[in-house]
Amino acid sequence: MLGIFVTLVIPILMQLTIVPRFLTIDDISTLLELESLQWTSTQAANADMLRKRLLDYPELCMGAFCSRTGKALASLFMRPISQREIAHARRWEDCAVTTHDSIEKKTNSLFGISLTSVEPHAAAALFSFFWPHALKNGWRQVYLGSPIPGFKRALENNPSLDVTAYAHTRRGKRPLDPQLRYYHGKGFTRIVAVLPDYFPHDASLDHGVLIQGTVPLSLLCPVWQRLPFKTLRVILDCITRVEDIYAEYTRPHPGLSDMPASEQV
Repeated sequence: MLGIFVTLVIPILMQLTIVPRFLTIDDISTLLELESLQWTSTQAANADMLRKRLLDYPELCMGAFCSRTGKALASLFMRPISQREIAHARRWEDCAVTTHDSIEKKTNSLFGISLTSVEPHAAAALFSFFWPHALKNGWRQVYLGSPIPGFKRALENNPSLDVTAYAHTRRGKRPLDPQLRYYHGKGFTRIVAVLPDYFPHDASLDHGVLIQGTVPLSLLCPVWQRLPFKTLRVILDCITRVEDIYAEYTRPHPGLSDMPASEQV
């Protein structure tokens, strides 16, 4: 009985404590706390950077908060980006800083300036919160720059290892690198480029991987844009529930015969 309670009730209670919403200037202080928990002083955004993001594109800045404490558990900042900018990107700043090109030219693509999280459920809640807004506004692709924190250790084990080969290495159907594997599970399955000196990150030896995901159901954007937002959310909630039930029903339950004899790292 206790096992059933833990399995069914605890996750529900955890979800109820997470409140995703659009960010405001008043959130900067708690966002700075979140930045300091997950990024070094070189990597973290300061108050001026956060304020600029919020003023430039308030509809593309989201946070997930604990309903009990009000603390930020996750944040996601995005901006529109053109295909030309993606093609010419060499460093994080090339994608993250708003330019005249991206403002003047219409695009259906976004770049994730920053995804910061101290709670996996909060990061998932942000994406679930944003997808109906993305569909309503016609966004179809989202690009992210991901570190590859397993690369430094992999290179120590194999000094001749090529970074591009490492980024494309799979374990089964998913990327070997833990961060790329995480984003792959969120739908960011296409590697666009592997870039040296992309962003200061020791475990990645400053490399970054530009990845692309597609907004779920975005092929039907013309349909979604005609629907009232509340109706769109109800439809997406129903689709998500059906997908979750199907995923749970088809999830393999490993037995002794399914266990790998050994794993390579």
